[in-house]
Amino acid sequence: MEARNRSIKDWFTKIRTRQLVLPRFQRFEAWGPKEISELLTSIIRDLPVGSALVLGVGDRVPFVYRPLTSAPEEGESINELLLDGQQRLTALWRSLKDNYQDKTYFVKVPGEYNSVDEISKDEFQVIYVSRWIRNGKRYPMWVENPRECWKKGLIPVRLLDPELRESEYHEWAEKATDGDAKKMLKLVSLISKLREQVAHYNLPYLYLPPETPPEVAIEVFLKLNTNMAPLKPFDIVVAQLEGATGESLHELIGSLKREVPRISEYVDVPTFVLSVVALLQNKPPNQRGFFSIDFRRFEDDWRKVVRGTKLLVQFLEEEGIPDRQRLPTESPLPVIAAIWGEAPDTGNEGGNVRITLRKYLWRAFFTERYDRAVPTAMLQDYRGLKAILINGEGDESNIPIFNENSYPLPPEEVIQTARWPKYRDRLGRAILLISFRGGAEDISDGSRITPQNIKLREYHHVYPVAWLRDNGIREEDAYRAVNCIMITWKTNRKIGAKPPLEYLTEISDAITLGESELRRRLMTHYVDYDLLASENYEKFIEQRAKKIAKAMEELSKGKAWRP
Repeated sequence: MEARNRSIKDWFTKIRTRQLVLPRFQRFEAWGPKEISELLTSIIRDLPVGSALVLGVGDRVPFVYRPLTSAPEEGESINELLLDGQQRLTALWRSLKDNYQDKTYFVKVPGEYNSVDEISKDEFQVIYVSRWIRNGKRYPMWVENPRECWKKGLIPVRLLDPELRESEYHEWAEKATDGDAKKMLKLVSLISKLREQVAHYNLPYLYLPPETPPEVAIEVFLKLNTNMAPLKPFDIVVAQLEGATGESLHELIGSLKREVPRISEYVDVPTFVLSVVALLQNKPPNQRGFFSIDFRRFEDDWRKVVRGTKLLVQFLEEEGIPDRQRLPTESPLPVIAAIWGEAPDTGNEGGNVRITLRKYLWRAFFTERYDRAVPTAMLQDYRGLKAILINGEGDESNIPIFNENSYPLPPEEVIQTARWPKYRDRLGRAILLISFRGGAEDISDGSRITPQNIKLREYHHVYPVAWLRDNGIREEDAYRAVNCIMITWKTNRKIGAKPPLEYLTEISDAITLGESELRRRLMTHYVDYDLLASENYEKFIEQRAKKIAKAMEELSKGKAWRP
């Protein structure tokens, strides 16, 4: 990347000949008359107005493109894309060409207009006059009258267009001064100075050479883009898709949400969709991968996205995962959707796919595989899964996440200290999900946790914090994942700070089937009644961690484990 200079006159030549165009992902013009007037004033006063960003174009234009607003659509070969600077250059082009329908811009000349010999640049100001059409006429009509304009000390900005013929502004000056030769010469001299200032004003730019990869060019653009509402990667992909295929990604995502409404409960749908498409095209699910998506393949890929999303949601519900708030990590979800976009889902083959993906999902939850370098890890695992499940090649040893030496399951000691699952803690949430696989029931009323009622549940300390504090246990040690289950808020209020044996006895006495039913309900959470009733917290933590470690091992083998 290098810094270069370019005059407004040369910028206009590039725009007029269509050598310079905009990438389609650029938003349309957004500046109002205030910003345009301030820009023109700064240029006439020779003040800096920032710089542009240009990408050189080689044999092929790397992005879908369009000309600047009101600029020619045909011309010479395109050799530059304006990545940043659209608002400034569009404002200059349109105001100097005078093609704003609702505004006309003027240079306000200070002092006694017909007697000024030397005027400081700092005294000039650009203003605008609002225009309207009534009965086929454009008002106010004085704007078209040079004499009336000059009476007000106004020179139309269009006369400063570097490409305007000399005869045109001479003619305007003659009419403005009623043919007075002396006054006309002074006015022509003034306009000429203003024209020189505009034509030779330097609007610098940063230049990216044609060999710059498109994704790198976009990254530079995003970093330099400082608009009040800067573009995001998703905005750029939306524009690229619409420009290339005519399809609206917003509409496609809306249709996906209607067809698979539960997907919104698990992921940020736009990012998820782009991640799935990137994986299907063998690209990493990150910004660079999104920018290099081949939109010619998008229609075929979209069918796979929809199919994979439907099967993913079914799979997550079968695995007892209710929503995004309980997800240890979202990373495996696009991978699973991409695989199920093409893999069989019925019969023996479908059953084998399900086993392998179950193994993959839970290892993603239990191990550190997706704690760092996530996009690369997702792409590697996707490639390995695709090889065996879709292409019928290789074996699981080629899938990194299944390498137990590199990504071992957590030992019991780590399970014991895993943080409270309400926090964004991968292992803590994974431990909570183990109980959900058993269709965890409320220990008081027996109602089962479902995706529909999960938000009515609360995180409950199996050994209450207050009781632990009274027994010399630090509060931070009470907030462990192995000391957590989810129950209804009503049950949580009843239990309060009571000792385990006390609240177990109260619940047991209150339910029809007594202690045996309470034992069963606790086991749906993978909690041992006897360990809880013993009121030995350390032993409870140790033994429950041991049980959870066994459950992790079973799930990581792809088994349909239940408490």
